[in-house]
Amino acid sequence: MSGKLQTVHVRINDRATGQPTPCRVRFTGPDGTYYAPFGRLTDFAVAWGQDVGGNLWLHDDQKYAYIDGSCEIQLPPGSIQIGIGKGFEYLPINQQIALRPGQLSIRLALERWHNARNSGWYSGDIHVEYLAPNGALLEAAAEDVAVVNLLARTTFVANPDCHPLPAIPNILSFSGQQPALEMPGHLVVVNTLNWHPKLGRLILLNCHRVVYPLHFGSPHGADDWSLSDWCDQCHRKRGLVISDGCSGLAELLVGKVDALEATREWGGWGVLLGKYHAILGLGYRLPLVAGSGKRSNQQVVGRFRTYAQLLNDQDLTYANWIEAVRAGRTFISNGPLVYLTVNGEGPGSIVELENPRKTVHIHAEAHSVFPIKELIVMASGGVKETVVVEGDPARALLDFEMSVERSGWVRAGCYGSNQTAETSPVYIQVRDQPAPPPEAEDLRFLFDELDEMVGWVRTEARCETDQQRDRLVGIFLAAKEELRKRAAGIK
Repeated sequence: MSGKLQTVHVRINDRATGQPTPCRVRFTGPDGTYYAPFGRLTDFAVAWGQDVGGNLWLHDDQKYAYIDGSCEIQLPPGSIQIGIGKGFEYLPINQQIALRPGQLSIRLALERWHNARNSGWYSGDIHVEYLAPNGALLEAAAEDVAVVNLLARTTFVANPDCHPLPAIPNILSFSGQQPALEMPGHLVVVNTLNWHPKLGRLILLNCHRVVYPLHFGSPHGADDWSLSDWCDQCHRKRGLVISDGCSGLAELLVGKVDALEATREWGGWGVLLGKYHAILGLGYRLPLVAGSGKRSNQQVVGRFRTYAQLLNDQDLTYANWIEAVRAGRTFISNGPLVYLTVNGEGPGSIVELENPRKTVHIHAEAHSVFPIKELIVMASGGVKETVVVEGDPARALLDFEMSVERSGWVRAGCYGSNQTAETSPVYIQVRDQPAPPPEAEDLRFLFDELDEMVGWVRTEARCETDQQRDRLVGIFLAAKEELRKRAAGIK
């Protein structure tokens, strides 16, 4: 078979510019054999942390290679199936060609069907691990992701002679508030993921220095630190604190968390969404962000991503993107694009009303090249409007007036069987009309989570002194007190 292979030069252009564009490519023969470009592998590691970057093996047994827009590859003459992808805003290519004997080149063009950047929306992945910065930059450009947050974290690697040994991939590439690497329209910044096996984990972005320790607690250490300590250090270093949605509730309630990571890939999205709405009902203004959690060649950079809207006169810089997230000008997606305005103001904004029973104008749009079924506008108290999504690419529009009685929030989302996009809220502030408190059941869910952590600290935490234990317990008791005050309308 190898004697029949011929070397072919492949070039994938952006149709709008006529220039090569990074993308992921897949070449297969009629028998399903996968052919990799030079410098990529036909068989490659897929476990966490093993040779991550440049290759991709999706769950449906499809292999891809990441290229910078051109490559050389050996292919057999005859029927070749080609698959090419580039993020959410380019039409994918899936076509069959007849490769002639002696043919030296293949030329194809990707076409952008939507351009969120024209309205200031730049996508970012807030959670990528193990990739080297160069690999992260290539995959970011190939998946049309503007900002990749590459996270150094303490992990443990197998050692045949003793217990697992700690390792900190990418810590030497830490760049904090500046890109470690960049190219026009794309940048990679290395920050940290700090974690404890019980208390949970925080993503700390935009710090001018590393926030240590990166890990505490088991298997080797005492429970002598806290997520609150990490939050405080991060904020002193002008950073952005992100909770993964499954931890950091106490820190969130006392105002130390800047954004909430919310992705369906972690499971329990319905539970998390209910928790999020309860938190909004308590008067918190908390943006949604999302990331792929990429750790292996079976995950896609930007599989779930955060779109953040820069201001009209701003260029793409890491500082501008971080501040857009901090301000709540975000939506999250694993495919669709969803936009929302209330009285012309987008996510993160506060629409102020002098009196109740005023109406606000709501405009929501959904766009998707992936199958989605409906666009929904939600507000404090429940769903307000729904419309079925149609077309290819799919598009839907909701445009209506809504009467407002009390302070609250408005969000939009669009959904399919496997696709989701959710906006952060637009907040509505009605003078002298606070939002109604969350339902008792939702509040109990939050109290129970805090009580569980108090019980763990008092009975299981490995504290070296009583003062250390009391300090850790105090964090959760302070959060419970804040929760009681807000539930009673005392802010």
